[in-house]
Amino acid sequence: MSVQRILVATLFDGDQFLKEKVLTIDAGVITAIDDKTNNVDETLSGLITPGFIDLQVNGGGGVLFNRARNASEVKRMLMAHAKYGTTAMLPTLITDTVEVMRQAADVIADAIVKHIPGIMGIHFEGPHLSIAKKGAHSEEFIRPISDDEWQVLSRKDIGKVVVTLAPENVLPSDITQMRELGIHVCLGHTNACFEQAQRAVDAGATGFTHLYNAMSPLQGREPGVVGCALLNDNAYCGLIVDGHHVDYAACQVALKAKPKGRVFLVTDAMPPVGTNETEFAFFDRTVTLNQGKLTSTTGELAGSVLDMATAVKNSVEHLQLPLSEALKMASLYPAQYINSPTTHGRLIVGSPANFVQLDTNQQVISTWIGGEQLFKK
Repeated sequence: MSVQRILVATLFDGDQFLKEKVLTIDAGVITAIDDKTNNVDETLSGLITPGFIDLQVNGGGGVLFNRARNASEVKRMLMAHAKYGTTAMLPTLITDTVEVMRQAADVIADAIVKHIPGIMGIHFEGPHLSIAKKGAHSEEFIRPISDDEWQVLSRKDIGKVVVTLAPENVLPSDITQMRELGIHVCLGHTNACFEQAQRAVDAGATGFTHLYNAMSPLQGREPGVVGCALLNDNAYCGLIVDGHHVDYAACQVALKAKPKGRVFLVTDAMPPVGTNETEFAFFDRTVTLNQGKLTSTTGELAGSVLDMATAVKNSVEHLQLPLSEALKMASLYPAQYINSPTTHGRLIVGSPANFVQLDTNQQVISTWIGGEQLFKK
């Protein structure tokens, strides 16, 4: 790839807004950021911001990750979300058999070997969850951890790994072992009491999956998992800001309670994102889209059709956040949670040239990964 020089009208570098800067990109990496000159290859209007990083993506482009058979299908997921500014993601496996876990790991390993853009690793949401808080997960696949799961979790060829589990169904020593393997452990789909959740944090859990959803609530005499999430300053929380999963006021409470940088945006997206589909098969059920909400035939919420650009927009409009903070919640903070290099989630010298071009309404005009344009409106 030849060296590119791109003039951008406004640059958000992950910290501040800068006017009329020239990005020099070589081999997919930003090698210089200079003041405006006439010697440029391309000019981009609007706002250029670090690409969005989504750590919970069940599907997109008509693909449910549980059913993905090859790297081209996760690429299809990524391309669907790239329309909305996502430049990196963790395909997320909903609770399933160990055979499907192995298959998902194989698909991710293949995608990494083939350098499929934007695939950072994998998120195993389950299978060690609470039946009482299973949500749309299938009860028949919820189970204790065994050697079969450890064999999958111990793989070194699947990139960044996040595991969501219920601490009442695993031992603290299991959480410690996962952390020693480099796994990022999140608590979710759990009916644990505060004490159980705190023991899990003390053992090495560092995050909470879709805060408020499918977890024991904060109450006066039992703080629950939500209370544990809000009390532990170092713990990160994913938040689905779609107006369906969590009331916007509850989102604001979380942002007031947590230190800045410890709440990041996720979509929990399902196959319809990036398509015109309004219905899809989901295990032994059907999920239907109605007025922006996905509901299973058994009545529960089943993921979302949220995209990251809309999550940013909702955070500005409904949570009254500055645009800079909403953008950090979509890029810098998730990168920090999974310990990506310090240049990820930023646009500085040494950063991968993963960026999004937004208009004044936070709508995506174009999306770039490694200096290559993957989407243009």
